[in-house]
Amino acid sequence: MPAAAQLTPQPRTHTRRAAVMAIAASALAMLIAALPTTVAAQPFPTRAVRIIVPSPPGDGSDLTARALAQRLSESWGHPVVVENRPGAGGRIGTEAAVSANPDGHTLLMGNAGSNGINAAIYKLPYDLERGFDPVTLVMRAPNVLVVSPQLGANSVVELIRLLKAQPGKFAYGSGGVGSSAHLSAELFKLMAGVDLLHVPYKGAVGALNAVISGEVALFLGNLPPAIGHIRNGRVRALGVTTLSRSPMLPEAPTLDEAGLKGFETVAWFGLFAPAGTPAATIGVVQQAVARTLADGEVRKLIDTLGGEPVGSSPADFRALVVSDIAKWRRVVASADIRAE
Repeated sequence: MPAAAQLTPQPRTHTRRAAVMAIAASALAMLIAALPTTVAAQPFPTRAVRIIVPSPPGDGSDLTARALAQRLSESWGHPVVVENRPGAGGRIGTEAAVSANPDGHTLLMGNAGSNGINAAIYKLPYDLERGFDPVTLVMRAPNVLVVSPQLGANSVVELIRLLKAQPGKFAYGSGGVGSSAHLSAELFKLMAGVDLLHVPYKGAVGALNAVISGEVALFLGNLPPAIGHIRNGRVRALGVTTLSRSPMLPEAPTLDEAGLKGFETVAWFGLFAPAGTPAATIGVVQQAVARTLADGEVRKLIDTLGGEPVGSSPADFRALVVSDIAKWRRVVASADIRAE
């Protein structure tokens, strides 16, 4: 009987312990269930944000990023810092951005040349389409086809006629292999059916000077560095490469209007975040940039760069990037362009 008496408390002890464990499990389940709501409610940003620009200070990407940074800092109450990481045609800065923590506090100011064209030409240590989440297209700008006034071509039709009459005699200048001017001119060659020699220079300024001196026949590059030479008559603008005319050069037709139906190359500048950045955070950045681009002073600055402010959705920006890379891959393959 003593043995039996010692056993009688056991069921009550087990019952009490099971009840405590059940209460603890229920509390833990409630805490876990509440976590997503707690995380989603976290504000952004919580500290300084950096925008990596894969080019030197003073170019279109840099100036656009700095205009955004100032306004975003004021809006968010946290510093937004532009960090220039030039080198290797934009690959150094882009690689630094792709490996950053995907929390929205590091962004990349990408562009058509350093990113879209690089993805078509080079074997890169990152994948632009999979390594980044597009945030928004900030600005788009045309390239412009310019020739020397001494060339004797006053329109795109006259230029093509001249080039076809003397195949292989004329050359075009660019800012280097893989630059926007290089690929735009190769697309022109393919669509116009002309034979031109490529002469790369160290930047657009060198290529434009070569057109002015008559060393090369034409340049098909970014509008901003060419606009001053166009206005003072050193070079003649025959057309722009977007499907609509440029407000900075309204008298110049588009190449599509001038007879090369469907010709379009766009110098774009847009923000990317490392892949895996929360969609809610990307939405916050996109909306803030769209508001910033509505600011009169920012729009004026973009106008001086020959650009058009956009502020697109992430989905629309992704579609542009994918189609741009695919187009340049076709041009690279057709022209047999090889990485240096």
